[in-house]
Amino acid sequence: MRQLATILSNRLIATATMEMKIEIAPQAVAPGTFFHVKTSELLRRPLSVANVEDNVVTFLYKVIGSGTADLAARRTGDVLDVLGPLGNGFPLEQTGKRVVLVGGGIGVPPLYYTRRLLAARGIETVAILGFDTKTSIFYEDAFRELGETIITTVDGTYGEMGFVTSPLARVDADVLFSCGPEPMLKAVAASHIEERYISIENRMGCGIGACFACVCEAPSGYVKVCSDGPVFRAEEVTL
Repeated sequence: MRQLATILSNRLIATATMEMKIEIAPQAVAPGTFFHVKTSELLRRPLSVANVEDNVVTFLYKVIGSGTADLAARRTGDVLDVLGPLGNGFPLEQTGKRVVLVGGGIGVPPLYYTRRLLAARGIETVAILGFDTKTSIFYEDAFRELGETIITTVDGTYGEMGFVTSPLARVDADVLFSCGPEPMLKAVAASHIEERYISIENRMGCGIGACFACVCEAPSGYVKVCSDGPVFRAEEVTL
């Protein structure tokens, strides 16, 4: 589970958003899972999987503190201490005929890998991706190569002005997969799509369910985002 991975590339792709590719030992990586990455800080940082090709794993992360600033300073050839893959991802085997993927900001990355695997299964998808502004957008072309893609920006500088909930109301789909900030997840969890799965982004400590740092309220009590999730049925958690 723990390994030392080699950084193959680490580059800026949008405002304060980096793309890092690492080479890992051969292993299966499910969509929606994450790696717990060691930085200069005491606690590791959970990074969702944006893509996997052969033994190369891609992460996208936003530089918002000293830990991610340390990651942004890493160079090609550096060694990265990672734990993973961890958690439970999106259940591809339960998908229906049409899937809508709804992402907001840095919650978009895991949906790209998920969409690639859905496409490989011949499942029709539509993606709705929300960003703050035009300069925050990333992976638009990559998503469009896989099917219909709708972009929204809060300030209206690109795509549809507003939030992802507006185009979501027009979409007909059997299943919803979503990842993003909590207010967005709360809104999409109440959407008209019958089967809804959401990936929760919480601060984490251990990443393996031992420390209870990432608990989330649920109808039955509490769940651990790192080990019970990060992907849950919408009705399994209380946002």
